[in-house]
Amino acid sequence: MARERELDLVEVAPNAAPPVCRLLDYGKFKYEQAKKERTASKHQHHGDLREVRFKVKIGEHDMDLKVRRAERFLREGDKVKVSVMFRGREILHPEIGQGLLKRVQEQLQEVGTVEKPPTMEGRFMNMILGPVAASRQRPPKEAAPETVEAASEG
Repeated sequence: MARERELDLVEVAPNAAPPVCRLLDYGKFKYEQAKKERTASKHQHHGDLREVRFKVKIGEHDMDLKVRRAERFLREGDKVKVSVMFRGREILHPEIGQGLLKRVQEQLQEVGTVEKPPTMEGRFMNMILGPVAASRQRPPKEAAPETVEAASEG
């Protein structure tokens, strides 16, 4: 039958009793599958790794600005690498950098979780935060009492 129709005989379920086969154009089938995979990957959002850098002697308002930027990245679904850069003799006091990272972590605990705790890499102390599950970020939807009363009156 496959030769008459100029199609391929493809075994779909070899473990079934009896084995299941289909008549189809295998080249076209593979092309359609690859096309579906390409379009599916276009619409996916891969959690990119974004970086926010701090210095040890950062001002309070500058820190707030950078924390807000990191919060925006986390809400968009990206991971955030929070880095503290040590210059000169600042590297002798890594506890200052750890305190700074701890403050950032506390400010972002609602939207991000620690995926990699603070580690020293050269003259940078890094920590990676990942977004929390979307269900925990959004408040649950509740029916407004006005709509319930209006429905029962009408």
